[in-house]
Amino acid sequence: MSDIYLDNNATTRVDPLVVKEMLPYFTEQFGNPSSIHKFADGVARGIKKARKQVQELIGAEHDSEIIFTSCGTESDSTAILSALKAQPNRKEIITTSVEHPAILSLCEYLEKDGYTIHRMPVDKAGRLNIEAYQSMLSDKVAIVSVMWANNETGTIFPVEQMAEMAHEAGIMFHTDAVQAVGKIPMMLKDTKIDMLSISGHKLHAPKGIGVLYLRRGARYRPLLRGGHQERGRRAGTENTASIVGLGKACELAMEHIEFENTQVKAMRDRLERGIIEQVPHSFATGDLNKRLPNTTDIAFEYIEGEAILMLLNKAGIAASSGSACTSGSLEPSHVMRAMDIPYTAAHGTIRFSLSRYNTMQEIDEVIKVVPGIVENLRKLSPYWDGDKPVADPEQAFQPTYA
Repeated sequence: MSDIYLDNNATTRVDPLVVKEMLPYFTEQFGNPSSIHKFADGVARGIKKARKQVQELIGAEHDSEIIFTSCGTESDSTAILSALKAQPNRKEIITTSVEHPAILSLCEYLEKDGYTIHRMPVDKAGRLNIEAYQSMLSDKVAIVSVMWANNETGTIFPVEQMAEMAHEAGIMFHTDAVQAVGKIPMMLKDTKIDMLSISGHKLHAPKGIGVLYLRRGARYRPLLRGGHQERGRRAGTENTASIVGLGKACELAMEHIEFENTQVKAMRDRLERGIIEQVPHSFATGDLNKRLPNTTDIAFEYIEGEAILMLLNKAGIAASSGSACTSGSLEPSHVMRAMDIPYTAAHGTIRFSLSRYNTMQEIDEVIKVVPGIVENLRKLSPYWDGDKPVADPEQAFQPTYA
């Protein structure tokens, strides 16, 4: 069997139809859309069409609410820094302990600059406490930023409800929806969400293109200043080919969203069930009743995620680890720590994230391969004895985090 790609929450294959849509904008439709001659006309129309395609996917009220950026990280930073600039007397931000580093790293930076950051904890299933959130809302808070779905576990947060609560308190609301857009239905015009971030390469568009949705009437200050592009809200000559590609990817995502929530979900469930039934001392993390249809994060106790990934790669299977050990750290990821996953399991979490390009045949092949990899690694583990863990493996782990 050919190599099997199950790391779609990291990046996705660019759909061939997206590539086809983009190609003319490298050679034939190459004009600058800001120019006033005929070389610009077709390019401007391509951008306008793409803006409409994004609008339709996320259910925005108007295509003017779509601002093209370079990536999800730029969109995240723009949203938060804009809210702070527009409300200089508000010095607090509310977010969660399980956000993507694009949010958490910026918040850490702002904290050093004198801002107060409220990080909402999660329970063992990765869920937020809405009552605790309510108690954090005040007129000192400039913005709430909560991801729509977690990139490691797939857990979906109640952002629509949280946006309503924020607005009742007079607070702006942003969501990093990078993992959610194209996987679950959205209708932003029926919500109080002020800003939302999208990254093209997470939904079969190219890398280097993103979107910031900005609700009409929301307070806003640009991050990049210069030219008049994007109605003066994001300076810089438009990345036309990638914008057109993202528009096509959004159109295709709309066509496949039912498939994502039926067939892709069925493959995910089969994979998860097949592995856990065959591998003792393994379990899925996150909120299993409210998560993205393509994501499962499985913890394998008493072994290291990095070793699992290396052997999966050798077998032609691409996945990723919920543990930061892949970057040389001995600590599990901040998401596993926030969920208080036991030390014996937090080091061995593997995220499998599927797409519409996967097949049941591939899933069955992975189910065949994984149990043998785990069994062989446990034979080498000092925390495993024959067919069971040692008497007190948690003590042997000597955890490095509080």
